[in-house]
Amino acid sequence: MKQQQPINPIQSTYNKTVKEVYYAIYRNAKQLLSTLEREELRYSLEREDKTTTKVGTIIHEFINPLIYLRLECHPNEILAIHYGFEQVLAVNQYSKVTSAFIRSIYKLTAKDTTAINIEEAVRTDWCIKTCSEMYEYIEERNKHHTFKQIKYKSATVRRKQMQAVA
Repeated sequence: MKQQQPINPIQSTYNKTVKEVYYAIYRNAKQLLSTLEREELRYSLEREDKTTTKVGTIIHEFINPLIYLRLECHPNEILAIHYGFEQVLAVNQYSKVTSAFIRSIYKLTAKDTTAINIEEAVRTDWCIKTCSEMYEYIEERNKHHTFKQIKYKSATVRRKQMQAVA
C-alpha cells in the first residue's frame, strides 16, 4: 500500500491561493466575454477534475475562441496557471477583451495583491495564440469537456449597474 506524503502547510496555502486567484481570473474572463454580441464567441468548452491533484492533472480548463485558461498540477504538486489568447490584428472589441484578460491575469497574481507570493504560478513555458483553432479541434474530438454558453450582458447595462452602486 502506497503511503501518503504529509502535506506541506506552505504548499497547501500556496495552492489554495493559486486556486482562488485562478477562479477569480476565470470569472473575470467570463464577464469580459459576456459583453460580446456574437453568440459564437460566447461559447466555451470546460473541463474539470475534482477527484485528484496529482502531477499532470488538469484541475480546470476553459477554452473559448478568444481566451484559454487552465489550472493544472505541476511537479511537487504545485498548482500552475496557463493561459492563451487569440491574436487579434486590429484594435477592436475583441482585442480589448483579450488585452483586459491578460492584464487581469497579471494584476490578480501580483505579489502586492495576494497574501502569499504566487507570481510563479503563471507559467509561460507554452502559451496558446490560436484559441479559435484549439476550440474547434477540441469541439470535434471532445472527450472530457462540457459545452457551455455565456449569457450576453450588454456593456451599457453593466455600466448603468456600476453607476447605480457608486
